[in-house]
Amino acid sequence: MKKVLIAVDLQKDFVDGALGTPEAVAIIPAAAEKIRNFDGIIFVTLDTHSDDYLCTSEGKKLPVPHCIKGTPGRQLDSSIAAALEGKSYTVIEKNTFGAVNLPEKIKEAVGDEDFSAEFIGLCTDICVVSNALIVKAAFPEAQISADSACCAGVTPAKHEAALETMRSCQIDVI
Repeated sequence: MKKVLIAVDLQKDFVDGALGTPEAVAIIPAAAEKIRNFDGIIFVTLDTHSDDYLCTSEGKKLPVPHCIKGTPGRQLDSSIAAALEGKSYTVIEKNTFGAVNLPEKIKEAVGDEDFSAEFIGLCTDICVVSNALIVKAAFPEAQISADSACCAGVTPAKHEAALETMRSCQIDVI
């Protein structure tokens, strides 16, 4: 069985930048350690917006410019980037919460083999849950999980609510 790790939006703006939180900062060591020790296929999603972000639907509802292409805030957190050094991984840029092409990329990587997929990253209640649900819907028989110690939500309460949503949708929370 192949193993897949999806590291969601572990970018500076979500850790200690425009939308950073103390909880996000706190999960970085565990997330970096998981990446360093992971032996399998790795995908890294990058929230990616353009200069017109505030004119988008998301920008009107969340008027905080973040992860603008070409800015330092869009870059991976330095500890995460260091953990990925020397590893093979696929970057998926996304301009919204879920990477709709993630299932296709996973299928290309695993072929017809059985696989398990584990999610880590930010924010649990927005992009992590969105991507986990997309993958679970595409691969209902696959073992999908989220490592709660390597995820953080916008608030601790929203983090817990997202974990419960994933459990309800048969995604294992570890």
